Amino acid sequence: MRRAEIVAEARQWLGTPYHHQASLRGVGCDCLGLVRGVWRDLCGPEPEMPPAYSPNWAESLGQETLALAAMRHLRPLQPAQARPGDVLLFRWRAHLPAKHCAILSAPDALIHAHDGAAVTEVALTGWWRRTAARLL
Repeated sequence: MRRAEIVAEARQWLGTPYHHQASLRGVGCDCLGLVRGVWRDLCGPEPEMPPAYSPNWAESLGQETLALAAMRHLRPLQPAQARPGDVLLFRWRAHLPAKHCAILSAPDALIHAHDGAAVTEVALTGWWRRTAARLL
């Protein structure tokens, strides 16, 4: 699979409304649902299904659930190695587990879903770079 195919597929999800725990292009998804949907569209069945999770799961559990799951299926990279098509993980505070994910769409842009908005492609600004927990 080529990186351009990943980015093109992620762009097919643009405008999909945010819906917690969903993963259906054009209907609804959250950040994990976007990554899961792109995986399904390009690779086939998901290698594992996520358990049910609340909007504040990372704060309440205090565990690196998202990062550990990602590392079971993706290859960890240093931030400087990330290229379009790679999955990015973010932590909102240094002491909290990674809670958000996105797909790098260009050296300076990412595609993600967030509460209250549709899937969108945004600039990879300094703020996003500082909150990056790991790039995969």
